[in-house]
Amino acid sequence: MTYELAPLPYSEDALEPHISKRTMEFHYRKHHQGYVDKLNRIAENINLEVDDLEGAIWASRDISNTDLFNNAAQVWNHDFFWQSMSAEPGKPSGALSQAMDEAFDGMEGFKEAFKDCATGEFGSGWAWLVAREGKLEVMSTTDADLPLVHGLNAILCCDVWEHAYYLDYQNDRGAFIDAFLDHLVNWDFASRNWEAAQGAGGENAKQAATG
Repeated sequence: MTYELAPLPYSEDALEPHISKRTMEFHYRKHHQGYVDKLNRIAENINLEVDDLEGAIWASRDISNTDLFNNAAQVWNHDFFWQSMSAEPGKPSGALSQAMDEAFDGMEGFKEAFKDCATGEFGSGWAWLVAREGKLEVMSTTDADLPLVHGLNAILCCDVWEHAYYLDYQNDRGAFIDAFLDHLVNWDFASRNWEAAQGAGGENAKQAATG
């Protein structure tokens, strides 16, 4: 079997001026594609017989294969990150909006908590909004780590590896996070993930990175 680079849900210039086409070209075509290519080489070398990313992630832990985990997880994370953004982000509504009010006292409280989480992650990693036991919270993960393996449902995420923002924002991760929160979050995607998490009774449900 062969893992493939999932298509972007928008054109490479759709998120300008907040994320430039140049950044998207490097991030998607080089970094994301690179993880897909490495995952396929690893899968071939170990005769991996799993046809989905989540299966590869769990298999990597069963056989203690760090390279398999890192590349399968990074492909999943990037697929989820692209879906977490939109050129027409909208606003949270319905059940998700209510849950955010309960967890963060509204949108401004969420933005503050998420930015603190994202800028506080030392080095490379990810910032997430997740569902834990029927409630929302923010968390960060290092390198390729992801909520799935901690029994949590991902609601949305932001890539805070330097290649996600350095061409556009240099070393100012905070400015990138502000742009993400103010202009790019795909709240429809987040709402669908929240509804799916609630439907699973607050337990970790099988999630597709494409939503």
